[in-house]
Amino acid sequence: MSFATAGIHHVTGIAGDPQRNVDFYAGILGLRLVKRTVNFDDPTTYHFYFGDEGGHPGTILTFFPWPDTRRGRQGTGQVAVTSFAIAPSALGFWIERFINKRVEFTPPQTRYEDERVVAFKDHDGFMAELVAHPAAESRPGWDGTGIPAEHSIRGLFSVTLWQESCEATGKILSASLGFRLVREQGSVFRYASGDEGSGTIVDLRCVPGLWAGMMGAGTVHHVAFRARDDAEQLEARTEIAAAGLSVTPVLDRDYFKSIYFREPSGVLFEIATDPPGFCVDEKLESLGTALKLPDWLEPRRFEIEALLPNIHPALELKGPNA
Repeated sequence: MSFATAGIHHVTGIAGDPQRNVDFYAGILGLRLVKRTVNFDDPTTYHFYFGDEGGHPGTILTFFPWPDTRRGRQGTGQVAVTSFAIAPSALGFWIERFINKRVEFTPPQTRYEDERVVAFKDHDGFMAELVAHPAAESRPGWDGTGIPAEHSIRGLFSVTLWQESCEATGKILSASLGFRLVREQGSVFRYASGDEGSGTIVDLRCVPGLWAGMMGAGTVHHVAFRARDDAEQLEARTEIAAAGLSVTPVLDRDYFKSIYFREPSGVLFEIATDPPGFCVDEKLESLGTALKLPDWLEPRRFEIEALLPNIHPALELKGPNA
């Protein structure tokens, strides 16, 4: 094996109302809306990218918001849970904030010896977690939405896949993507890449007999893993094809290049390049403030803008409990 990913690049979910999506992830969670563009396969639908100040790989959560889409259902064959990293000292801040903002959450629980976890859901039922872990302290915070930098979300921590059986998926993670099995606890198998830090973790949870997942609002569409450059992505494509899986050609997504394939349990995986990043068509200070379209859609800008609902930036929050 020659390819070994550095970890998670981004997670893409499906949402309902686009304004509520921005209000929750930028307004309540304090993520930065780093790119406002459209679904390249359905240009009448937004594609929002949320992340840290610069939208670095490993911090990015994206959504396709379809206003009239039906509610989905988490189940087997899906990324069921998306987890964010926070510093251990920020846990109390987020509990208070969720109470004040009426976010559905569960009390903190200890997972392993070094993780304190608060599970929560957004208005669409999207399942997420805040994981308080010392590794988050090495990532810079951002206070652009009024949340103190020391309490801010520090990117992605992990994803959890629900599977009927975990063996085949585990083999792809380890043999083709460079992950290592680092922990087993009950029905959960933890795989990690690189330094095993925040943003490098995939948990496989075996739930035989559970209903199959159903795509819709509140569910994950796909998870993307990092390739450092074009050459590394091609190495990954070779590894995936050698494993007998069908993989797409390289697709240019403007801010990264992508290949896609379904792992044995049906979860859609992507390998995305780190470059060129979100500043390729906007300055850092103005990320996410304008609708950006790929060159091939620019001739349709008037039509697309007329069909997209108006979106207002999340209100700047005044103070930690605003």
